[in-house]
Amino acid sequence: MTIVNRKVDIFLRKETQWRKEFEALRAIILESEMTEELKWGQPCYTIANSNVLLIHGFKKYCAILFMQGALLKDSKGLLTQQTPNVQAGRQMRFSDLAEIQKMKKTIKSYISEAIAHEISGAKVEMRKASDFEIPMEIQVQLKKTPGLYSAFGKLTPGRQRAYVLFFCAAKQPKTRDSRIEKSAPKILAGKGMND
Repeated sequence: MTIVNRKVDIFLRKETQWRKEFEALRAIILESEMTEELKWGQPCYTIANSNVLLIHGFKKYCAILFMQGALLKDSKGLLTQQTPNVQAGRQMRFSDLAEIQKMKKTIKSYISEAIAHEISGAKVEMRKASDFEIPMEIQVQLKKTPGLYSAFGKLTPGRQRAYVLFFCAAKQPKTRDSRIEKSAPKILAGKGMND
């Protein structure tokens, strides 16, 4: 049995919305012999200092995030890819305590598989930044400003990908176009979003 981490105890005492659900998930996870830590402000469970999973909450659900979840078989179809751009992580979502209690055996089997993958050293093969395509609507918008499309093409693949993800995250075309316009000076200067 894993030794509980005091920082996670403090985290749980402060939690209001998902406290009972987190406590139930924690109890299931603690049976796995992983090390319990608090990372990114969330309870995180590791093996040999490698992150295997964490628990976190949102407005409508709480979840176990399997760091290499794309490797799991998921024969029951319980895992969710948060966004199309998430490559490795997968969430198992829960809406209430009863659901967690009902699924305890299944949760444990997914955790066991995640641990086995971590111990084996298996990793999700990540797409390279150069493998991401620039959507046509982004290309059209970049071509509207003289030299912008060419300058964008000269950026490193990682910088291009960061911009494309930022632009595409906008839900409305107006917002996307505004983001491109505001980013233009950096792109023209050959800089990435965080430079």
